[in-house]
Amino acid sequence: MTAGFRAAAPREVQRGGDTTIRYTASGPADGPALVLIHGWACHRGDFDAVTRHLPEDCRVLAVDLAEHGESRSTRAVWTMEEFARDVMAVLEAESVGSAVVAGHSMGGAVAVEVGRMLPEKVSRVVALDALHYLALFPAQEEARAEKVLRVFREDFPRAVRSLVEGGTPQGTDPALTEVYTAKMSRVRQPAGLRSLEGLVRWDMDAALRETTQPITVFAIRDLTSQEAIDRYRGRFDVVLVDLGTHHFPVESPEATAKLLAEAATR
Repeated sequence: MTAGFRAAAPREVQRGGDTTIRYTASGPADGPALVLIHGWACHRGDFDAVTRHLPEDCRVLAVDLAEHGESRSTRAVWTMEEFARDVMAVLEAESVGSAVVAGHSMGGAVAVEVGRMLPEKVSRVVALDALHYLALFPAQEEARAEKVLRVFREDFPRAVRSLVEGGTPQGTDPALTEVYTAKMSRVRQPAGLRSLEGLVRWDMDAALRETTQPITVFAIRDLTSQEAIDRYRGRFDVVLVDLGTHHFPVESPEATAKLLAEAATR
């Protein structure tokens, strides 16, 4: 797939009086819609190179979730459902009738919630190295969730580094760990910690029971356990890939675009 020029127009939509969601729109307004949702402590810019490799007839909407990237919010609720409403506001503003919704990491959880709440509008959910981590899902008992969150409350940068290292296969250039750790440690607070709390407490199994669309998970082979594949076999389709670290959309944009284009046409 050859990279081409796509004029990405910056746009925004207001949600009530406390949240402004900023996003970019590119491609023909009447083209098949693909919504891209970044991961925790990241931003829509992670998909810039991916977007350039997508088919020219595709309508691409790349969203900054609240308090990530250029979006701003003073709201008090930081659940996956509330993030999904950020995305739903963009779909409404763009008058999208049907869309494939793809999310990286935490964005995969948000994508599931968008699909759950908009069954008539979302045709497929795609998760980019998301949903298969058994350390997070299914829903954790409160004591275990608190143990995870306590580490972030006590030493946020150290906890972020540990998170990044956990998503990095052996043999990866150590410089990448430094880049991602520095980037994610700068997430706006208190929303950064609060949204992590929302992810840890998200009941994925309950959400999946109410999500009717097909779900495709593109998972890094070295980070995916057979236990996870077996547990969710039949609920979502796990496709193992060798494209880098947990942040493979940034590292392998052309290959990621090919995966998204193929998933969108299934």
